[in-house]
Amino acid sequence: MPKEKVIIIGGPTASGKTALSIELAKRVQGEIVSADSMQIYKEMNIGTAKPEEAEKQNIPHYMLDFLSPNTRYSVADYKRDAKKCIKEIIQRGKQPIIVGGTGLYIDSLIYEIDFPEIETDLEYRAKLEKIAEKEGLAYLYEKARQIDEKAMERISPNDQKRILRVLEIYHQTGKTKTQLDEESRKEPEYDYKLFVIDMERKILYDRINKRVDNMIENGLIEEVQSIFEKYKEFPTSMQALGYKEIVEYLKGQVSKEEAIEKIKMESRRYAKRQLTWFRKNKQAIWLNGQDTIDNNISIILEEMKE
Repeated sequence: MPKEKVIIIGGPTASGKTALSIELAKRVQGEIVSADSMQIYKEMNIGTAKPEEAEKQNIPHYMLDFLSPNTRYSVADYKRDAKKCIKEIIQRGKQPIIVGGTGLYIDSLIYEIDFPEIETDLEYRAKLEKIAEKEGLAYLYEKARQIDEKAMERISPNDQKRILRVLEIYHQTGKTKTQLDEESRKEPEYDYKLFVIDMERKILYDRINKRVDNMIENGLIEEVQSIFEKYKEFPTSMQALGYKEIVEYLKGQVSKEEAIEKIKMESRRYAKRQLTWFRKNKQAIWLNGQDTIDNNISIILEEMKE
């Protein structure tokens, strides 16, 4: 019996994933499941470029806006919840469309990765956090890179949460994260078709810079201030791109202009890493982000016939 087909639209930040997925959903009776590790959080709207109600055009969206910013949420949690959404969408006779730029979330579905339950060793984590404070995060990044170079290719030198996780996994299991991921891959339940938006680097970077300016105009600083004051401690979500830089500004560590430039620079670097991630996926079908939405939908529909 053939597997049910699930469309995935990936790509770098600011490449037009939302607009394409909504138009596609209108054509194929689709419903959208987000694959964005920060759009899952409530109150984080502007900095995560979460689609507004009008933008959604009455297309149902799932896995958005359902967790408090101080809640921990793992890739294993995402896989479980996203698969539940996919199943329910198919049962209603609709077409599931996964949309987002978090490669790890997408891989967890495509490769049906079973994440082993690894208890967090809080004592070891506290020790790592102290080292990060004293020696700097770059020191731990290099330590993690020596242990698991492949995993670190996909992790930002600023992503403390994921850097620590690579070290914790090795400390607790004696195996690298890459080893565990490869050992736990299974035959996927669905026939996933991955489409990735690409565009000329200069155009993409211009779009990113403009998007950051728009976020500031639309109240990103006020959004971050409100979350930061409400939750007091420094939740994982505040490590998100665009949020941690504004926190630095609010603490007086950098000027407003420096914070904005840093967000632009880090967003461009993130886009580059996202493209590198997707290029490693041999089954990805590439779409030209400078092409019309209609043309890209035609390519998707043609591929879905196979």
